[in-house]
Amino acid sequence: MMKRAYIFICLLMTTLTAVSQVGQTSGGVEIKGSVKGKENYVPISGVEVSTDKGEYTKTNSLGEFKIRASIGDILIFESPEIETVRHRIISGEDVDVLVEGYGKGISKKRESSASKTRSVAMDHQRLLDSANFYKKTSLEKSIDFVAQSMEPLGTSGNKRELAQSLRTLGEIYLYHKQYDLAIDNFKDALSATESNRTKLLLGQAYTLNGQNDLAIRTLTSLIEEKSMVPYQRVELFEALGDANKGNGKIKEAQGYYKQGLVIAEKNQISPKIIDLNSKMADAFASEDREVEAEGYYRNSLDLSKKVAPERMIQESERVADYYNQKSRYGDEIQQRKKSLNELKQLSPPSVPRESKGVSGSDTITSQRINYKIASAYIAQDKLDEAIPYLEKSIVEADKDDDLVIQKDATRKLSEVYRNKGDFTKALESYQDYVAVVDSLYVRKEQEISRAARFNREIANTQNRISSLEQERELAQSKYSLAVTEQQLYEETSKRQKWIIYSLIFGIAMMSLTAFLYYRSDKQQKLANNLLALKSLRTQMNPHFIFNALNSVNNYIAKSDERSANRFLSEFSVLMRSVLENSEEDFIPLAKELELLELYVKLEHSRFADKFDYEVVVDPAVDVEAFQIPPMLLQPYIENAIWHGLRYKEEKGFLKIKVLPVTNDMLEIIIEDNGIGRKKSAELKTSNQKKQKSKGMGNIKKRIEILNDMYKNRVDVSISDLNGDHTGTRVSLKLKKQ
Repeated sequence: MMKRAYIFICLLMTTLTAVSQVGQTSGGVEIKGSVKGKENYVPISGVEVSTDKGEYTKTNSLGEFKIRASIGDILIFESPEIETVRHRIISGEDVDVLVEGYGKGISKKRESSASKTRSVAMDHQRLLDSANFYKKTSLEKSIDFVAQSMEPLGTSGNKRELAQSLRTLGEIYLYHKQYDLAIDNFKDALSATESNRTKLLLGQAYTLNGQNDLAIRTLTSLIEEKSMVPYQRVELFEALGDANKGNGKIKEAQGYYKQGLVIAEKNQISPKIIDLNSKMADAFASEDREVEAEGYYRNSLDLSKKVAPERMIQESERVADYYNQKSRYGDEIQQRKKSLNELKQLSPPSVPRESKGVSGSDTITSQRINYKIASAYIAQDKLDEAIPYLEKSIVEADKDDDLVIQKDATRKLSEVYRNKGDFTKALESYQDYVAVVDSLYVRKEQEISRAARFNREIANTQNRISSLEQERELAQSKYSLAVTEQQLYEETSKRQKWIIYSLIFGIAMMSLTAFLYYRSDKQQKLANNLLALKSLRTQMNPHFIFNALNSVNNYIAKSDERSANRFLSEFSVLMRSVLENSEEDFIPLAKELELLELYVKLEHSRFADKFDYEVVVDPAVDVEAFQIPPMLLQPYIENAIWHGLRYKEEKGFLKIKVLPVTNDMLEIIIEDNGIGRKKSAELKTSNQKKQKSKGMGNIKKRIEILNDMYKNRVDVSISDLNGDHTGTRVSLKLKKQ
């Protein structure tokens, strides 16, 4: 027989009634229901519905919800508008919650206004639902829906709805790794309405942004909160563990992970049990406590087998990474081969690296696993076993258009063939590597362009949201001012004070707006400079590669295999160093000089009959104390050889000098006694005259950007060496950082 149960909870002006239908089913079920006003059945959206086992959802704009639960679980309903209520599930029937007094007491004169307010609230929740729907697929649409949800808040909204919008916006930015923006919006949401969930998200954002002390301070305040459901409490201790681990406090991190693990095991929250076992293993591994680490890794791996193949592969790869760190390459290879077999059973054959809702391009794919297996074989000097896995990785990466793995695998395959002494295949692989680098360079340019456009769109949308927030505050201020003016007819002195306060507030708001605009403009300028600098560096590398490969082509054309092999070996050393430094704004001057000497040596091996050279470093110069942008000097030396010394009839001379100017400045001089700039320009063809040197143009732009960012650290001047316009002298003055 069906039974109806009522749960009454006294509020300030309302009473909550829960109505549930009782059946005789047991086991896992999907519970459906709604939350509405008892008298008028008005839907109540945004009510947080959770179970004591960690499941979580919210009511939609119609007040309805769906949640997975088991017979015997406790349903928990939470909202700022009602008192928290708990209800034990005893069947699979629907659960309807009725709030007595919700909307009661509204006079007929105000009923239309109340109806309009409820309509706005429903629209607000629909827009936030849409924002969450597009969060993973379209950042622009997602943020636009949040902005739309905030537009009417200037006149009809309340702080609870504002906090919901700001928290949703923070979650969107958190998913897309825009941690600074996420933190700002979570803080604004907390200013509007205090919320345990928002504080937890803020702490997680601080940790991801590397601000571990702020994360610990924010999260510690939640430990004594009694209203948190078990799943949230597990997340709290996990986040505290992550923050302490980020600060290097491994013992404290282990303690928090252990507390979270106890709660997760008690409430059978399987995903978190796996996560915390894995993180405990990582913590012990960082202390070289291998026995404890392997025990927890084994637990996470065994538990993941019961959840889903994707999760098992994630944990399997984490264990393999641990074996790699400990140089246990045999165990690593065996573990990754198991992952590879499991991965082949999936469709599509890839698994996200992270199980959290944070986006990331790093996924577990067969080409990545094959590449890591090959690397493990190479570490054991088993080159023949490594080659098939590298070839598989290249083929699969090409199929999936994964240029990064294709580049790394092709380069490593070339190195394996070179170490085996098969220089023909090494050269073929290296030529494939150069082609992939060229494709990757084109893609990087496109990514930089998209990133710049993406940053502009984010800035514009965030400015729009900031404007909406300011409009809301101004609208509220106008409303307060109107009410105050009506009352000030009776109290003249109070009116004067309100006017003064309003003026001060307006000035403060204008000052704050001006400051925020100045800071935003400054940050945007810095971001544009960094993007431009990175773009120029990525242009320099292919430019240098293709110019230098002309030397290899020359030896091949002459059928001088020994010289080509020797040149290719030395050139690979130079290229490895160049690529390693390609992401840096500055490198030690000593390293730059080593690269230059190797470059000049390579060019001299080709034009030995055209010039000799000398590199002189004054003993008074501490080259280790100075930093210089990588590849800054090479184009000047290249010009000296190719446009000055190469066309000289008799043998020329190239001299590179490093001299002290002051304690904080040195001068690098590049001199050649070649034909000079004027004669070189006359020798150019008409087509060459139309084209400007890409290398020199890039160097000029890099110096301008670096000087703008670091306050004129580099100064370059070029002049004729002799009065008859022969020879060239390049002087570069460099300040200490």
